[in-house]
Amino acid sequence: MTLENIWQSTLEEIKTKISKANFTTWLKNSKLVDLKDGSATIALPNNFAKEWVESKYGKTILGIIKNLDSSVKKIDFIVSSNFFQENNKAKIPLINNKAQIEIELSKVDPETNLNPKYTFSSFVVGSSNELAFAAATAITKNIGTKYNPFFVYGGVGLGKTHLIQAIGNEIKNNFSNKVKSKYVTSEKFTNDVVWAMRNKRMDDIKKKYRDVDVLIIDDIQFIGGKEKTEEEFFHTFNALYELNKQIIISSDRPPRLLPTLEERLRSRFEGGLVAEITFPEYEMRLAIIKNKLIELNQSISPEIADLIAQKVRRNIRELEGILKQVILYRESKKIELDKKLVEEFIDRLIKTESINTTPSKIIKNVAEFYSISPESLISQSRKKEYVEPRQVAMYFMKEILGMSYPSIGEKLGNRDHTTIIHGYYKINQEINKNASFNQKIMTIKDLVSKG
Repeated sequence: MTLENIWQSTLEEIKTKISKANFTTWLKNSKLVDLKDGSATIALPNNFAKEWVESKYGKTILGIIKNLDSSVKKIDFIVSSNFFQENNKAKIPLINNKAQIEIELSKVDPETNLNPKYTFSSFVVGSSNELAFAAATAITKNIGTKYNPFFVYGGVGLGKTHLIQAIGNEIKNNFSNKVKSKYVTSEKFTNDVVWAMRNKRMDDIKKKYRDVDVLIIDDIQFIGGKEKTEEEFFHTFNALYELNKQIIISSDRPPRLLPTLEERLRSRFEGGLVAEITFPEYEMRLAIIKNKLIELNQSISPEIADLIAQKVRRNIRELEGILKQVILYRESKKIELDKKLVEEFIDRLIKTESINTTPSKIIKNVAEFYSISPESLISQSRKKEYVEPRQVAMYFMKEILGMSYPSIGEKLGNRDHTTIIHGYYKINQEINKNASFNQKIMTIKDLVSKG
């Protein structure tokens, strides 16, 4: 067998032993580069990957290769710079003398409004977003005919903008100028409509947004209640849809929970594929850290990476922000990081209410605040005195622990995930419009945090 054949056989067997996310993160770019004198040499793209694979999967890999070639007695892991060829395009300078991390922003394409840094290859896939990602990639091969419209929703900082812009960039790369794409935020769309109305130039808006093959609208929830903007978007949507043009939309919530949006628009959105992006699981958070370290041209020990992934669970933006601050802290203090030091540092940077909080503690504390029993809170009873505390528990499980809607439903009497979505957004909306209710939530949050 050739080196390539041995390594491909090894990888195929490893895939059956570890998760897809772990395989993609640590072994996708690996290669068997030498096999002689009873030693197999495996190349990995960076020191971080080398340390992780060597400590976590070294014995597994050795066992698999020995079954393929009995002469192999040990494995050597090396770092090969060849794997950096693609990543070098995105690398940034090291921290400067002022101890700041400089990020070189990619230039936005003025024709499409797309940022070229958002690509499928840089989008980390896990169980929290795999349906949305699968649909997104399918759209690029079946523009306007599959999953149209495509509506993706999820909380802040979970990668919605990255994914929908990646669709546009992939189409642009594959079809060049033959397929016209345009990305726009709902705020920009609204401003364009207002400008056109004031200047009596509505025909310009119609041409701008209807003379495209792929229209990507970000944060559609913000056009709700803006009558003229909704009217124009409704007609734009219909004009594109009738011509089999692709429509891609993002929001912070599913269509049916957009209360200020006209029913006719909600029904249009629900006519295609609606996909949710949820909070990233541990393996995905670890993969995101690995990707960010490559982008920043930095390295940290696997133990520190593991600690950050374990403790920072809210969203991707917070995860990346904490990682950069940890690196900045190391450079500014000119010290080596250890687990205890990093743990103390992270605890000062993030809200710590989630560290010792569990679903059962949330149920217990919320029930105590409302003077009901935990059993009543999770019961199937629809009595008014149980509904609000139950929805508050839903809100805290999502907000503090970052649990998925199905998981919350399971903890609260095996309720359907759609019920959980409704409860979560109802509490969220009430907090934003009712100051006294917001104060009540803060009081309960203090109880939950203290356990």
